[in-house]
Amino acid sequence: MGEVILYDYWRSSASYRVRIALNLANIAYRPVSVDLVEAEHRSPEHLARNPQGLVPVLEIDGLRLTQSLAILDYLDTTRGLGLLPQEPDERARQMALAHAIAVDIHPVCNLSVVKYAMEITGNRDGVREAWMQRFIRPGLLAFEEMLGQWEQAPWCCGERPGMADICLIPQIYNARRWKVDISDMPRLLGVEAACADHPAFAAAHPDAVKPAG
Repeated sequence: MGEVILYDYWRSSASYRVRIALNLANIAYRPVSVDLVEAEHRSPEHLARNPQGLVPVLEIDGLRLTQSLAILDYLDTTRGLGLLPQEPDERARQMALAHAIAVDIHPVCNLSVVKYAMEITGNRDGVREAWMQRFIRPGLLAFEEMLGQWEQAPWCCGERPGMADICLIPQIYNARRWKVDISDMPRLLGVEAACADHPAFAAAHPDAVKPAG
């Protein structure tokens, strides 16, 4: 296998997911920072990698892959991570958890969306924080309720980390960053504690990969 390269940004939720999965698979990779704040994702160089101008982009096995959930599925399939069960009904239920984060909460809190919300409100103080809190807390409350279908032991859906955990933890990081109250979500907090003690999650945390300077 040739060199694995991950084009990411340290605070990107989608990139955070892929870092966790690569760590779970024990895949060494070279990170290449694409600074979203400096609009490097809109550069011709990065658009050639991904016409959507998004991160992450993963180069692996002679492929160039985009979209974090597609990358997670590829790693799960090719590296046998067991992120989702094989039974169709349980697989669909656990995938719904991942989508509740990655498809419903994350896109509306994307940097470009929030930046536009600020622009059309005249960049008033507190707009960004209010926007994040407005969408993150209800989404996580729903996720907490959905988790009631499983017994956390200690992960979202049982005894091993899965797709739902990989999607949840970056969103909890964002919740804490934007001072979203999750103190009344004991299932989420239990999963967060379990992940904090797992080396693959700890090594993927934004504070662990933040570029120097």
